[in-house]
Amino acid sequence: MNQINQTNGLHWYALRTRSRHEKVVRDQLVNQGIEPLLPTVKRLSQWKDRKKEIEVPLFSGYCFVRFASEQKLPVLKTIGVVDIVGSSHCPEPIADEEIAALRTLMASVLPYDPHPYLYEGMMVEVIRGPLQGVRGILLRKEKRHRLLLGVRLIQQAAAVEIDITDVVPV
Repeated sequence: MNQINQTNGLHWYALRTRSRHEKVVRDQLVNQGIEPLLPTVKRLSQWKDRKKEIEVPLFSGYCFVRFASEQKLPVLKTIGVVDIVGSSHCPEPIADEEIAALRTLMASVLPYDPHPYLYEGMMVEVIRGPLQGVRGILLRKEKRHRLLLGVRLIQQAAAVEIDITDVVPV
């Protein structure tokens, strides 16, 4: 169940940022007294002469922020902010439970990485393995992911078990 926090009129929103400006946006929001959240992941970066572990945003091009509606303009004027994510130029709040889940993940010792957002019934394309290049509909059956390949004209389909990491949204 999605719940949006009504406490003090503060809501979580996703900001779309300029390329590689996520940390700049986060730091400026902190300086303005506005609460940001920037989930990061450690990556090994290699230059010609050395390797170094760096911290990069989990969701490239996005930073989360918690603010009240009257703070919308200062948030939008923050250097590096492109827009507040929503529909029809109206920001849409993010459920507190989704932010709490991200915070729990960040606090854990478990390794995590970004992954395409996939859901049952979505059109996907296989990017690895013997079915590479094939498009179909993503299904689940008894906790196993399956790819549904259909022939629309005759209303028939075949299902095959796949590794969820081998597909991307179309």
